[in-house]
Amino acid sequence: MRLRIVAPLALFLGLFCPLSGQWLKYPTAGVPQTADGKPNLAAACPRTPDGKPDLSGLWIMPTKRPGNPDFPGCQPVSDEFINIAASLPGGLPYRSWAADLVKTRRTEQRVNDPMSHCKPIGPVRLYTWNGPEKMAQTPGLLIVMNELDSSFRQIFTDGRALPADPNPTWNGYSAGKWDGDTLVVQTTGFRDGLWLDATGNPLTDAAKLTERFHRPDFGHLDIEITVDDPKAYTKPWSVTLHQVIDLNTDLLDFYCAEDEKDAGHLSSK
Repeated sequence: MRLRIVAPLALFLGLFCPLSGQWLKYPTAGVPQTADGKPNLAAACPRTPDGKPDLSGLWIMPTKRPGNPDFPGCQPVSDEFINIAASLPGGLPYRSWAADLVKTRRTEQRVNDPMSHCKPIGPVRLYTWNGPEKMAQTPGLLIVMNELDSSFRQIFTDGRALPADPNPTWNGYSAGKWDGDTLVVQTTGFRDGLWLDATGNPLTDAAKLTERFHRPDFGHLDIEITVDDPKAYTKPWSVTLHQVIDLNTDLLDFYCAEDEKDAGHLSSK
Protein backbone atom coordinates (compact mmCIF):
# COMPACT_ATOMS: atom_id res chain seq x y z
CA MET A 1 0.00 0.00 0.00
CA ARG A 2 1.05 3.60 -0.38
CA LEU A 3 2.48 5.04 2.82
CA ARG A 4 2.91 8.62 3.79
CA ILE A 5 6.07 9.30 5.75
CA VAL A 6 5.92 12.53 7.72
CA ALA A 7 9.11 14.02 9.09
CA PRO A 8 9.01 15.36 12.68
CA LEU A 9 6.42 18.10 12.71
CA ALA A 10 8.85 20.78 13.81
CA LEU A 11 10.78 20.29 10.59
CA PHE A 12 10.11 22.68 7.75
CA LEU A 13 9.04 20.17 5.10
CA GLY A 14 6.54 17.33 5.07
CA LEU A 15 7.02 14.41 2.70
CA PHE A 16 5.10 11.53 1.26
CA CYS A 17 6.27 8.43 -0.54
CA PRO A 18 4.08 6.62 -3.09
CA LEU A 19 4.42 2.84 -3.07
CA SER A 20 2.61 0.39 -5.32
CA GLY A 21 -0.59 -1.15 -4.04
CA GLN A 22 -4.33 -1.56 -4.35
CA TRP A 23 -6.13 1.14 -6.42
CA LEU A 24 -2.90 2.98 -7.12
CA LYS A 25 -2.41 1.62 -10.62
CA TYR A 26 -6.05 1.32 -11.66
CA PRO A 27 -6.37 3.08 -15.04
CA THR A 28 -8.16 6.42 -15.02
CA ALA A 29 -11.15 6.26 -17.35
CA GLY A 30 -11.63 8.57 -20.32
CA VAL A 31 -8.02 9.74 -20.70
CA PRO A 32 -7.34 11.05 -24.23
CA GLN A 33 -4.22 9.64 -25.86
CA THR A 34 -1.61 10.80 -28.29
CA ALA A 35 -0.80 8.82 -31.43
CA ASP A 36 1.80 6.80 -29.51
CA GLY A 37 -0.66 5.86 -26.78
CA LYS A 38 0.51 8.25 -24.07
CA PRO A 39 -1.90 10.48 -22.08
CA ASN A 40 -2.64 13.64 -24.04
CA LEU A 41 -2.69 16.28 -21.32
CA ALA A 42 -3.08 19.02 -23.93
CA ALA A 43 -6.36 17.60 -25.24
CA ALA A 44 -9.55 19.59 -24.78
CA CYS A 45 -10.97 19.56 -21.28
CA PRO A 46 -14.09 17.46 -20.73
CA ARG A 47 -17.43 19.22 -20.39
CA THR A 48 -20.63 18.55 -18.49
CA PRO A 49 -23.97 18.05 -20.28
CA ASP A 50 -24.73 21.77 -19.87
CA GLY A 51 -21.50 22.69 -21.68
CA LYS A 52 -19.47 23.85 -18.69
CA PRO A 53 -15.90 22.64 -18.18
CA ASP A 54 -15.82 19.59 -15.92
CA LEU A 55 -13.34 20.19 -13.11
CA SER A 56 -13.65 16.61 -11.87
CA GLY A 57 -10.42 14.71 -11.40
CA LEU A 58 -7.53 14.05 -9.06
CA TRP A 59 -5.25 17.10 -8.95
CA ILE A 60 -1.86 17.73 -7.42
CA MET A 61 0.52 20.67 -7.05
CA PRO A 62 3.76 20.04 -8.95
CA THR A 63 7.11 20.97 -7.46
CA LYS A 64 10.52 21.89 -8.84
CA ARG A 65 12.31 21.22 -5.56
CA PRO A 66 14.78 18.33 -5.49
CA GLY A 67 14.07 15.22 -3.45
CA ASN A 68 15.19 14.88 0.15
CA PRO A 69 18.27 12.61 0.39
CA ASP A 70 17.04 11.30 3.74
CA PHE A 71 13.92 9.93 2.06
CA PRO A 72 14.93 8.65 -1.41
CA GLY A 73 12.07 8.70 -3.89
CA CYS A 74 9.89 10.97 -1.77
CA GLN A 75 8.24 14.05 -3.17
CA PRO A 76 8.86 17.36 -1.37
CA VAL A 77 6.35 20.15 -0.98
CA SER A 78 5.90 23.05 -3.40
CA ASP A 79 7.42 26.51 -3.05
CA GLU A 80 3.94 27.90 -2.38
CA PHE A 81 3.43 25.51 0.52
CA ILE A 82 6.45 27.10 2.16
CA ASN A 83 5.54 30.67 1.10
CA ILE A 84 2.25 31.34 -0.66
CA ALA A 85 3.78 34.55 -2.07
CA ALA A 86 6.89 32.81 -3.48
CA SER A 87 6.11 34.08 -6.99
CA LEU A 88 4.49 37.39 -5.97
CA PRO A 89 6.66 40.41 -6.91
CA GLY A 90 7.26 42.61 -3.90
CA GLY A 91 5.83 40.13 -1.42
CA LEU A 92 2.67 40.57 0.62
CA PRO A 93 1.13 43.93 1.63
CA TYR A 94 1.24 43.31 5.39
CA ARG A 95 -0.27 45.44 8.06
CA SER A 96 2.39 46.16 10.66
CA TRP A 97 1.14 43.62 13.22
CA ALA A 98 1.00 40.89 10.57
CA ALA A 99 4.54 41.65 9.38
CA ASP A 100 5.80 41.45 12.97
CA LEU A 101 3.91 38.20 13.52
CA VAL A 102 5.45 36.57 10.45
CA LYS A 103 8.95 37.67 11.53
CA THR A 104 8.36 35.99 14.89
CA ARG A 105 6.95 32.84 13.32
CA ARG A 106 10.02 32.53 11.10
CA THR A 107 12.14 32.08 14.22
CA GLU A 108 9.90 29.51 15.94
CA GLN A 109 10.41 26.46 13.73
CA ARG A 110 6.62 26.16 13.22
CA VAL A 111 5.90 25.29 16.86
CA ASN A 112 2.59 27.18 16.59
CA ASP A 113 1.72 26.02 13.08
CA PRO A 114 -1.76 24.42 13.13
CA MET A 115 -0.38 21.63 10.96
CA SER A 116 2.28 20.86 13.56
CA HIS A 117 -0.57 20.11 15.96
CA CYS A 118 -2.60 18.07 13.44
CA LYS A 119 -5.27 20.75 13.05
CA PRO A 120 -6.98 21.50 9.71
CA ILE A 121 -4.92 23.80 7.50
CA GLY A 122 -7.57 25.58 5.40
CA PRO A 123 -8.36 25.53 1.68
CA VAL A 124 -5.40 27.53 0.33
CA ARG A 125 -2.80 25.36 2.02
CA LEU A 126 -4.58 22.19 0.99
CA TYR A 127 -3.93 23.12 -2.64
CA THR A 128 -0.20 23.52 -2.05
CA TRP A 129 0.33 20.53 0.24
CA ASN A 130 2.05 17.57 -1.44
CA GLY A 131 -0.98 15.29 -1.38
CA PRO A 132 -3.69 15.21 -4.04
CA GLU A 133 -7.21 16.60 -3.90
CA LYS A 134 -10.11 15.01 -5.72
CA MET A 135 -12.81 17.17 -7.30
CA ALA A 136 -16.23 15.81 -8.14
CA GLN A 137 -18.48 18.20 -10.06
CA THR A 138 -22.23 17.70 -9.95
CA PRO A 139 -25.14 20.01 -10.85
CA GLY A 140 -25.19 22.67 -8.14
CA LEU A 141 -22.17 21.42 -6.21
CA LEU A 142 -18.40 20.98 -6.54
CA ILE A 143 -17.01 18.65 -3.88
CA VAL A 144 -13.30 18.86 -3.02
CA MET A 145 -11.94 15.85 -1.14
CA ASN A 146 -8.47 15.88 0.39
CA GLU A 147 -6.20 13.04 1.36
CA LEU A 148 -4.99 14.96 4.42
CA ASP A 149 -7.22 13.81 7.30
CA SER A 150 -9.76 12.61 4.69
CA SER A 151 -11.30 16.08 4.75
CA PHE A 152 -13.83 17.61 2.38
CA ARG A 153 -15.07 20.98 1.19
CA GLN A 154 -18.38 21.87 -0.45
CA ILE A 155 -18.60 24.61 -3.09
CA PHE A 156 -22.25 25.31 -3.86
CA THR A 157 -23.09 26.41 -7.41
CA ASP A 158 -26.87 26.33 -7.02
CA GLY A 159 -27.28 30.11 -6.76
CA ARG A 160 -27.33 30.40 -2.97
CA ALA A 161 -25.83 33.44 -1.26
CA LEU A 162 -23.09 33.25 1.32
CA PRO A 163 -24.41 33.10 4.91
CA ALA A 164 -24.75 36.50 6.58
CA ASP A 165 -23.55 35.44 10.03
CA PRO A 166 -21.72 32.12 9.65
CA ASN A 167 -20.38 29.97 12.43
CA PRO A 168 -16.60 30.15 11.70
CA THR A 169 -15.08 27.00 10.17
CA TRP A 170 -11.67 25.82 8.99
CA ASN A 171 -12.66 25.83 5.29
CA GLY A 172 -15.27 28.60 5.38
CA TYR A 173 -18.50 28.70 3.36
CA SER A 174 -18.21 28.68 -0.43
CA ALA A 175 -20.58 29.70 -3.23
CA GLY A 176 -19.65 29.85 -6.89
CA LYS A 177 -20.98 30.82 -10.30
CA TRP A 178 -19.69 30.45 -13.82
CA ASP A 179 -18.15 33.35 -15.74
CA GLY A 180 -17.80 31.84 -19.19
CA ASP A 181 -15.49 28.84 -18.77
CA THR A 182 -14.22 30.00 -15.37
CA LEU A 183 -15.83 29.02 -12.07
CA VAL A 184 -15.65 32.00 -9.68
CA VAL A 185 -15.95 31.01 -6.02
CA GLN A 186 -16.21 33.28 -2.98
CA THR A 187 -15.57 31.99 0.52
CA THR A 188 -16.07 33.66 3.89
CA GLY A 189 -16.63 32.53 7.47
CA PHE A 190 -13.10 31.38 8.33
CA ARG A 191 -11.86 30.66 11.81
CA ASP A 192 -9.33 33.17 13.05
CA GLY A 193 -5.69 32.09 13.20
CA LEU A 194 -5.27 30.09 9.99
CA TRP A 195 -1.85 29.92 8.33
CA LEU A 196 -1.65 30.28 4.56
CA ASP A 197 1.71 28.50 4.39
CA ALA A 198 4.59 27.13 6.45
CA THR A 199 6.06 30.63 6.77
CA GLY A 200 3.08 31.65 8.86
CA ASN A 201 1.41 34.23 6.63
CA PRO A 202 -1.92 34.77 8.40
CA LEU A 203 -5.54 34.47 7.35
CA THR A 204 -8.01 36.03 9.77
CA ASP A 205 -11.75 35.75 10.36
CA ALA A 206 -12.25 38.94 8.32
CA ALA A 207 -10.99 37.33 5.12
CA LYS A 208 -12.88 36.83 1.87
CA LEU A 209 -11.31 34.38 -0.53
CA THR A 210 -12.06 34.53 -4.26
CA GLU A 211 -10.98 31.57 -6.39
CA ARG A 212 -11.16 31.41 -10.16
CA PHE A 213 -10.98 27.83 -11.45
CA HIS A 214 -10.00 27.43 -15.09
CA ARG A 215 -9.24 24.13 -16.80
CA PRO A 216 -7.48 25.10 -20.04
CA ASP A 217 -7.09 21.52 -21.24
CA PHE A 218 -7.44 17.95 -20.05
CA GLY A 219 -4.36 17.80 -17.87
CA HIS A 220 -4.09 21.19 -16.19
CA LEU A 221 -6.08 23.25 -13.69
CA ASP A 222 -5.29 26.89 -12.89
CA ILE A 223 -6.61 28.33 -9.63
CA GLU A 224 -6.26 32.10 -9.24
CA ILE A 225 -6.69 32.98 -5.57
CA THR A 226 -7.40 36.50 -4.34
CA VAL A 227 -7.11 37.11 -0.60
CA ASP A 228 -9.04 40.13 0.68
CA ASP A 229 -8.26 40.23 4.39
CA PRO A 230 -8.36 43.86 5.61
CA LYS A 231 -7.40 42.81 9.12
CA ALA A 232 -4.00 41.40 8.04
CA TYR A 233 -3.22 43.11 4.70
CA THR A 234 -3.47 46.66 3.39
CA LYS A 235 -5.01 45.59 0.07
CA PRO A 236 -6.21 42.43 -1.70
CA TRP A 237 -3.54 40.31 -3.36
CA SER A 238 -3.60 37.41 -5.80
CA VAL A 239 -1.58 34.34 -6.71
CA THR A 240 -2.19 31.64 -9.31
CA LEU A 241 -1.59 27.97 -8.50
CA HIS A 242 -1.02 25.57 -11.39
CA GLN A 243 -2.09 21.99 -10.79
CA VAL A 244 -1.76 18.89 -12.95
CA ILE A 245 -3.99 15.84 -13.19
CA ASP A 246 -2.83 12.75 -11.28
CA LEU A 247 -3.68 9.63 -13.31
CA ASN A 248 -4.05 5.96 -12.42
CA THR A 249 -4.26 6.53 -8.67
CA ASP A 250 -6.72 7.64 -6.01
CA LEU A 251 -7.04 9.08 -2.52
CA LEU A 252 -5.94 7.06 0.49
CA ASP A 253 -6.47 7.67 4.19
CA PHE A 254 -3.90 9.84 5.90
CA TYR A 255 -4.58 11.02 9.45
CA CYS A 256 -2.00 13.37 10.89
CA ALA A 257 -2.84 12.50 14.50
CA GLU A 258 -2.54 8.74 14.04
CA ASP A 259 0.37 7.52 16.19
CA GLU A 260 1.58 11.13 16.43
CA LYS A 261 4.42 11.52 18.92
CA ASP A 262 6.11 14.77 17.87
CA ALA A 263 3.87 17.58 19.14
CA GLY A 264 4.92 17.12 22.76
CA HIS A 265 8.55 17.70 21.80
CA LEU A 266 8.08 20.87 19.73
CA SER A 267 10.43 23.70 20.61
CA SER A 268 11.31 27.06 19.12
CA LYS A 269 14.94 26.62 20.18
